[in-house]
Amino acid sequence: MTTIANEIAEIFSAVLSNDAWMISESLKTNAAWVVGAFATLFGGALIVAIYRYVPWIERKFESTVMVSTYLLIGAIIFVEVFRRFILNVQAPWSTTLPPFLFLIMTWAGCAYNVKLRTHLSFSEFRMNMPRPLQFTCLSLDAILWIGFSWIVIVTSTQVAANSAANFQILLGTDNVLQWWFLVSVPISFLLVTARAMENWLIDFKNLRAGEVLIKPVAIGSD
Repeated sequence: MTTIANEIAEIFSAVLSNDAWMISESLKTNAAWVVGAFATLFGGALIVAIYRYVPWIERKFESTVMVSTYLLIGAIIFVEVFRRFILNVQAPWSTTLPPFLFLIMTWAGCAYNVKLRTHLSFSEFRMNMPRPLQFTCLSLDAILWIGFSWIVIVTSTQVAANSAANFQILLGTDNVLQWWFLVSVPISFLLVTARAMENWLIDFKNLRAGEVLIKPVAIGSD
């Protein structure tokens, strides 16, 4: 127990020092999972609070990120294909930046679809269950999403910290660091955690009010 406490203290000390190598080394310990659990739960709860008090973010943030990155990817590909085959020139980062933008778009989309409950919801099957069993399934969904997010937040933060510690540069650029994009993964899974928490609170409210717990859903129904 003392060892874990010391390792947790080292993580906070490394973060406060703002030294990428120290952060990367401190996150290689088992304490990273403990800190990651608290970060997942506290971060998710904080985002739920933000959603409550800033409705625009709750309604539009993920979709805005998805559309913006999708259009940017399309613009880069269109312009660089034209420049390559017509003008015989090409920006060296044009083939390395879009995959990182796609990374951002994908995981923001994951949070958005958790909100819509379109990820393997089995709603047609669950609608025929008794209400207590329906709520049990919905609670299990929330637990699983939070659990998945905890794992991804810890491991992806380790990857981002290692990238920062090694000063990995986006290929084709001189000073754009890869970790600037990699850090979008743990942030996105904080959004996933927040959506899972938000959905469970809605489910609990519906259970107490006698409202319908499970409704048919479709992608893009928001």
